[in-house]
Amino acid sequence: MNSNDKTTPLSIISTINAVDGFDPAPLAVEYTDMNTGETRKRLPVMAQVAWFRLKYPEGRFMLNVVPGKDCFVATAKVYKDYKDPIECYLSEATASRGYLPDMPTVSPREWAQTAALGIALRNAGFGLQFHAAGESFDEPVVNELGEQPYTPPATAETEPEQPPMPATVPKSTASNSSVKSVTATPSIPAEDPLESAMKLPCPISKYIGKTLGEMVSIEPNAIVWIATKFKGDPELKAAAKLICDSALAATA
Repeated sequence: MNSNDKTTPLSIISTINAVDGFDPAPLAVEYTDMNTGETRKRLPVMAQVAWFRLKYPEGRFMLNVVPGKDCFVATAKVYKDYKDPIECYLSEATASRGYLPDMPTVSPREWAQTAALGIALRNAGFGLQFHAAGESFDEPVVNELGEQPYTPPATAETEPEQPPMPATVPKSTASNSSVKSVTATPSIPAEDPLESAMKLPCPISKYIGKTLGEMVSIEPNAIVWIATKFKGDPELKAAAKLICDSALAATA
């Protein structure tokens, strides 16, 4: 279907929840589709909320958040009237969000609530004429820090930037004499630096909830990427480098 063929259906869809004198289009923002690279339009949650209040001044939202494994799970329900029975809602949606080390000011609880509400409002028809409505995050997550996202090696022919990590890494510098020559980075605690490094959280969104130590067995190349290309927390970068150096020293 070409753009001309889409004009009529989109114009009809845009009449859903229409409010006299209000056009949500100027409130839409541009975003880049992670899969196609195309520039598209997305209606932010705040614009959806404002639109809903214009359409249903007596409406209400019901939000519930519970902790999950390494995340918060939020459920949002949208009601046309605050007096409607609890089971008589327009739409419902659930979203989960976890803590991102590279976005420390973002509350995962509030992020989950906002995401769930945006999806619920979209399901209720507020923003269906746009490519996306609400908080939309593709995989891999949108690169907000300007650093190259981590991608596992696609083939065995890819030349590694440094020798791959061995299957085992010494548990501490005290238990392996070949590791004693490694100098601890100032940002890592002086006592048992390797063990401290292993306990730090992995900053890659795909592996939220995992420690750097766990990543050694799950995806060793991720440790190499953090040590060489990560531009976020310097402590995490230094810790990954210490793990890499220790692993190489152990096999020397």
